[in-house]
Amino acid sequence: MSHPFPPPAETMEAKVSEKWPKGDFVYEPKWDGFRCLSWSQPEIRLDSRNQRPLLRYFPELTSALEQLPPGTVVDGEVVVVVDGVTDFDTLQQRIHPAESRVNMLSEETPAELVAFDLLADREKDLREAPFSERRDRLVALAEELDFPWHLTPQTADQEVAKQWFHEFESAGCDGIIAKRPELEYQHGKRAMVKIKHRRTIDVVVGGFREHKDGGKIGSLLLGLYNAEGDFHFIGHCSGFPDVDRAELFDKFMELRSEESFDERARAPGGPSRWSGGQDKSWVPVQQGVVVEVSYDQLEGDRFRHASRFHRWRPDKDARDCIMDQLERPEGPGFRQVVD
Repeated sequence: MSHPFPPPAETMEAKVSEKWPKGDFVYEPKWDGFRCLSWSQPEIRLDSRNQRPLLRYFPELTSALEQLPPGTVVDGEVVVVVDGVTDFDTLQQRIHPAESRVNMLSEETPAELVAFDLLADREKDLREAPFSERRDRLVALAEELDFPWHLTPQTADQEVAKQWFHEFESAGCDGIIAKRPELEYQHGKRAMVKIKHRRTIDVVVGGFREHKDGGKIGSLLLGLYNAEGDFHFIGHCSGFPDVDRAELFDKFMELRSEESFDERARAPGGPSRWSGGQDKSWVPVQQGVVVEVSYDQLEGDRFRHASRFHRWRPDKDARDCIMDQLERPEGPGFRQVVD
């Protein structure tokens, strides 16, 4: 047997929305991991959404892929679960060039697979079939698969999905994916809808990075104070209108500080294999400017993605911006949701 189409292949993507779509949709949790396509025999593969091979970083998943019937392709997510929640920081650490470390981490922090779509089933190409049919076949396939495979839950009831949106965040769900039941699989197209969490918070500007063009703000580096009064960087915001960047640059240049940040401050800009050689130099400023931003997700005590600027808060004292503002979701663990 062989696959009905050759690897690698682009994944179908989703457009982000803060509003729930109207119409006939089914809903699934969006898990915080690496998107992947899993290929069965005769050519076992695990490919990223960018069509890059992942299996060398997750050798423990080889046996999971061998569970798939020949000629089968599953769309899903690679996750690492720590203390009942998917942990993206730990997952990122699995991407390492040294084989010895890869093998060590495969035992210390083994990965798992969450399935949510089926592109091929035992040599049958399902990409032009409606998603409702692909889902039915995936449910049947999941009954044949053992750990570390999981089948993501699904509902056609938007009210139930809205409950999941809040209740499943504690398990590592970073939003909800909405799909039309008649949807064909569309490689590389944003044919689904992703509803993401969004919260606002008051933070302190602790520094900035200069724009690559020079003389303009590139991004503001943001932080909060912990209970001991230490300043911790938690993320950044950018995306300012170009007409404001030069004015902001001049403003914060006047607020430059000679204060040095030690490890307790977790100052940004340190060496990282994720920086891709980018210039991460930054300028510290006096910690008195407060801004309100919104963020979609936390990773530990940091924003997972860039935050979104909302407004300046001259009425807010910087020392009132403390870590307690960060919301910690409570609810079921990952395996309580998927098993």
